[in-house]
Amino acid sequence: MKTKKTPVPDGKTKIEKNFYLVDATGKTLGRLASNIARILLGKHKPCYVPYADTGDFVIVVNAEKVKVTGRKITDKVYYRHSGYLGGLKKETFMSLMEKSPETIIEHAVKGMLPHNRLGRALLKKLKVYRGPNHPHEAQKPVALEIK
Repeated sequence: MKTKKTPVPDGKTKIEKNFYLVDATGKTLGRLASNIARILLGKHKPCYVPYADTGDFVIVVNAEKVKVTGRKITDKVYYRHSGYLGGLKKETFMSLMEKSPETIIEHAVKGMLPHNRLGRALLKKLKVYRGPNHPHEAQKPVALEIK
């Protein structure tokens, strides 16, 4: 008896990429980031394979209205290093939220993607905006409700 194999996407077949619109108003940062990472990876599609880009584009609006639980507003610290001696820079969640709330969501999603060239390519499919407006109306994004 011959069994039918599961179709696996190769480099030749074209995978349809959709645009999803996510409103971050009142959403918890970690839950929002994990759901966005799932869509970027393509785990919601039946053609998912871990080594290929099968995911969709995600547009996040109202990034400044994302919330965190507990004392993370005052205690959470983001670190970066310039590469030089003594080049460690620290920034709290609150100060980064005032300056660039887009960075907070991008940083959270980046940590949930693979740490290789595929992950860097997937991160380029994430578009985060501070307010309710975005320049991607021509792509007809589908509103996605994340709990």
